Amino acid sequence: MRFSKYHALGNDYLVMDPADFPSWSAPTAEQIRVICHRNFGAGSDGILWGPLASTRAAFGLRIFNPDGSEAEKSGNGLRIFSRYLFDQGKVTEQPFTIETLGGIVEVEIRDGGQLITVEMGQVSFISSRIPVAGAERAVINETIHCLDRAFTFCAATIGNPHCVILLPEISEKIARHYGPELETHANFPKRTNVQFLRVLDRANIQIEIWERGAGYTLASGSSSSAAAAVAHRLGLVDPAVTVHMPGGKIAIEISEDYAIKMTGSTTRVAEGTLHAELFTVKI
Repeated sequence: MRFSKYHALGNDYLVMDPADFPSWSAPTAEQIRVICHRNFGAGSDGILWGPLASTRAAFGLRIFNPDGSEAEKSGNGLRIFSRYLFDQGKVTEQPFTIETLGGIVEVEIRDGGQLITVEMGQVSFISSRIPVAGAERAVINETIHCLDRAFTFCAATIGNPHCVILLPEISEKIARHYGPELETHANFPKRTNVQFLRVLDRANIQIEIWERGAGYTLASGSSSSAAAAVAHRLGLVDPAVTVHMPGGKIAIEISEDYAIKMTGSTTRVAEGTLHAELFTVKI
């Protein structure tokens, strides 16, 4: 049972090719939790299950969070999966497409795999699409109560849900303290990713991330896309934005219709084999 491990700015995934798991239609939630566990498993922020057959794109991909849930889209996951396809000789530097639950993206490999650009799709702020509870509306500068604080937040989707909170100062401590409560807040029927956003200047923002189904995360491509789009919608940044995270930087380009182009790096970490004994542990 082979796997390949990569990270994108410290956000790490295991790529598992279904061809190497002929008896599995997909990993179960219990198997995912064990495989991703930092102490009892191989350790990762998620599993990229592919390539899969697709009638709409060159490749299909399913993305699993370490808690066993399935994500619609992951910017870092898409870059990692694209790098894996490149390393396996399945693609070249010519643009190609990948289908996820959150939609189809176009990918371009650059600099021999060192940089990867993903056309992430169009950001929407409409509540029914994200989703956010209540009447249909653009969710901009609303109030949300969490533990001992009231925050002003904006919500967005780029195929997966995001709650973006603009603050004058952000920290890992804030993300870890409020992130779990905001992820499961009643406002978000499908839970949500959370970004605490600080605007540095018109070309740079900083975010701390609490990722749905994964927890505190060093970097996130979809979070970078959503936070940059919100900052632009609020008139605080220009269309070209560098997003600074604990794990590193991602470049975001925002078009007039809020379509997002994301560019960032990936790192090849290891290749290995999962042993059947792994699954004797219950997480």
